[in-house]
Amino acid sequence: MTVESVKPDAPAHASELREPPLAGGGVPLLGHGWKLVRDPLAFMSRLRDDGDVVRLKLGPKTVYAVTTPALTGALALSPDYKIDGPLWESLEGLLGKEGVATANGPTHRRQRRTIQPAFRLDAIPAYGPIMEEEAHALTERWKPGETIDCTSESFRVAVRIAARCLLRGEYMDERAERLCVALATVFRGMYQRMVMPLGPLYKLPLPANREFNRALADLHLLVDEIVAERRASGQKPDDLLTALLEAKDDNGDPIGEQEIHDQVVAILTPGSETVASTIMWLLQVLAEHPEHADKVRDEVESVTGGRPVAFEDVRRLTHTNNVVVEAMRLRPAVWILTRRAVTDTELGGYRIPAGADIIYSPYAIQRDPRSYADNLKFDPDRWLPERVKDVPKYAMSPFSVGNRKCPSDHFSMAQLSLITAAVATRYRFEQVAGSNDTTRVGITLRPHQLLLRPVPR
Repeated sequence: MTVESVKPDAPAHASELREPPLAGGGVPLLGHGWKLVRDPLAFMSRLRDDGDVVRLKLGPKTVYAVTTPALTGALALSPDYKIDGPLWESLEGLLGKEGVATANGPTHRRQRRTIQPAFRLDAIPAYGPIMEEEAHALTERWKPGETIDCTSESFRVAVRIAARCLLRGEYMDERAERLCVALATVFRGMYQRMVMPLGPLYKLPLPANREFNRALADLHLLVDEIVAERRASGQKPDDLLTALLEAKDDNGDPIGEQEIHDQVVAILTPGSETVASTIMWLLQVLAEHPEHADKVRDEVESVTGGRPVAFEDVRRLTHTNNVVVEAMRLRPAVWILTRRAVTDTELGGYRIPAGADIIYSPYAIQRDPRSYADNLKFDPDRWLPERVKDVPKYAMSPFSVGNRKCPSDHFSMAQLSLITAAVATRYRFEQVAGSNDTTRVGITLRPHQLLLRPVPR
């Protein structure tokens, strides 16, 4: 899909700007925060009924929610808004203020220039052998009839691919386990801090706060270990970590240790979290929709002639790629995003004051029946060329758009398609007793506890 800049026409006079309507259902003190805690996906999905732009109360704060594809595209592309707001404030404890995910302005542009070469289209094939090796190692590790804990397995393969491709790390099993455990705690705590901004209460020595702080500390320790090992080795492989260690700031001086740390955090943790969550949903899809799993298997065999699927095959696996895209449509790992207005501006004819926080939900946008026929049906064929033209612009932007578009979009899609092809070719999947594939909502979406049994084909 291509993305073009679209911004709705502004009203002729500032006096014509309207105040967005207030969403219904708020309660004293907590406002709409309690609904975001109780059933956030349903709440965000219903907001379009209240208007294209609506006001929410999250505790004492007023937040503006954007609900239409066109306006979320305009928001992402406009220089009037920057990366900030409740989501990014909650993430600063993990990502810091000096990484590419949270920086703005000239710093962000410089950081993008540093990391972008690792994710160019012509750079991705060099990672192919590692992706292949890890995808097939995943299927080799599973034993027929044994139960797969899809959470730990998905994190393991996501971390290993990121570490081996981008950081040239050695096998990362132990660190992948630590990352899996810590991220679950950290992202859950950050989501709570985003929707319930209770400030000083999160500094109290309560059990939940202590658990959050321990998990956050272990994540940062893991990153420090990776950087220290590289420095001690004296090696300079052609990878992203070497680029960071040799990067210069705008004055031509080496970038600081904190920026290096924050950049590695941004590479390793949110990327692993979102890719791992998507792998979990893809495994759930293969179990729930065996007809599509069979179609993936048949497509792979028609392309490979029976040999193990390779990276070079991915571009020819049309249905497999469409299965990945449709899984991301219905279960986007990143389901909520925020921005902050840098000036008094307007959006869709509504007044947005400087400093206002704006929130929108890719989950709600990508499931909206106004944009998709049979909106809740898992239908990979909706991404065929003859049908994709019916999808409104910006109704499907899993990697965002504009200058904040995820730089690793092609890297992520390649590994997701390759893993899907490898596992579907070798196994069918059945959920087992104790499995719970309902959606666990945090800053990302993943199944609560997906447990599958692989059945050899």
